[in-house]
Amino acid sequence: MSENPRFLETQELDISTLVGVVNETGALIYSKDTLGRYTYANQLVLELFDLSLEDVLGKTDFDFFDQTSAELIDESDQLVFTSGETVEVEEPCTLRTSSEKQIYLSVKKPLRDNDGTVSGLFAISIDVTKRKSLEITAHEQKEFLDTILNNVDALIFMKDENRYFRYANFKTANLFGVTPDEIVGKKDTEVMPQKIADQLWQLDQKVFDSNRKQSSEEVFPNELGVYKHYLTTKIPFHLDDGTKTAITYSTDVTELYLLKEKLQRQAITDTLTGIYNRRFFNDHCEREFSRCQRNKSTMSILIIDIDFFKSINDRFGHPVGDIVLREVTKIYKSCLRKENILCRIGGEEFAILLADSTRSDAVALAERIRQTQEKRAIVGKWMVAIKPTVSIGVTTSLEEDKSFNSILSRADRALYHAKKNGRNQVKAL
Repeated sequence: MSENPRFLETQELDISTLVGVVNETGALIYSKDTLGRYTYANQLVLELFDLSLEDVLGKTDFDFFDQTSAELIDESDQLVFTSGETVEVEEPCTLRTSSEKQIYLSVKKPLRDNDGTVSGLFAISIDVTKRKSLEITAHEQKEFLDTILNNVDALIFMKDENRYFRYANFKTANLFGVTPDEIVGKKDTEVMPQKIADQLWQLDQKVFDSNRKQSSEEVFPNELGVYKHYLTTKIPFHLDDGTKTAITYSTDVTELYLLKEKLQRQAITDTLTGIYNRRFFNDHCEREFSRCQRNKSTMSILIIDIDFFKSINDRFGHPVGDIVLREVTKIYKSCLRKENILCRIGGEEFAILLADSTRSDAVALAERIRQTQEKRAIVGKWMVAIKPTVSIGVTTSLEEDKSFNSILSRADRALYHAKKNGRNQVKAL
């Protein structure tokens, strides 16, 4: 094997082979001029548009996507042209010919003339809608392939069946704090800790055993010890001398992983108060109801309504009303145990789920919340102390309940009676 770190100069690999490998990755690769007109589009782009290359060149995204999608894409394109910097952006796209929406993670890099002027951009867009293969699809042109390998934010390397590195790109070398020259020709255990090397080798073995492409999500620390998430695809490849190798393409999806976690949290969180929202409450209560049915246990629901909250908004304004909501949330939480579930289910309505509780337990908690709230005053720049009271409806699951909705409806009726009978009280049904 040659010790030269340049991938394109490795004797065992030729350009056509590399193009074939990168074309397995499933990414859209294209270039545009500063007017947003396509100057190149790979086969996956052509398949997406269902057009020939001749029909795509010179057109803009406004010819292929709906107005909203095209404007979002153009906005990130313009940022590349004006800043002259690489831009990474998530782009929701809907084709004119289809109502199906897809989301692409696009990396866009400026192209420059000889004098350094930005003349266009090239981009790689990976379909993250289903988070399938994030390998980059390249085209047959050597120059463009070289640009991808040098600029794509991914680990690309090759190992043989004896665990020796046959190739490593700069991104891979940087991950382990070495140069490509210091990786090629060495065993994985000489480059990285034994535990990580063995973890990565498991997927390599699947490639060699099956002689088929394998994909997996992998987690391991970088040079700073920070754990990173990667989507990895390994492709079997036989060198001219018959040596079995696995070409690995591994994309850092840590930000996507963290974004997914963040979006999942946001989907179940009330942004104003920071507690769970109605969506989480309904889903969680449905699961708890099913558990109660299986275990022959009970669950209780408290529905809390801030008395005359509209008058607070009318007198002091909605910003003060928001402060009141946040403050009463703190009061409710101070009365709860860790296992109790507190949610905001409406404007001034809150709900609490008590698992494995009796009716008397639920009523006692409701009364404690009511009394605590009654004694608290909320003060601020508005000077006048606000002393909101609450009405609370309470119910506990019964054997005849067929669904969680029947429990919730009963709690709502209990709340209605509490408000009708003068408010600032607890009513149980």
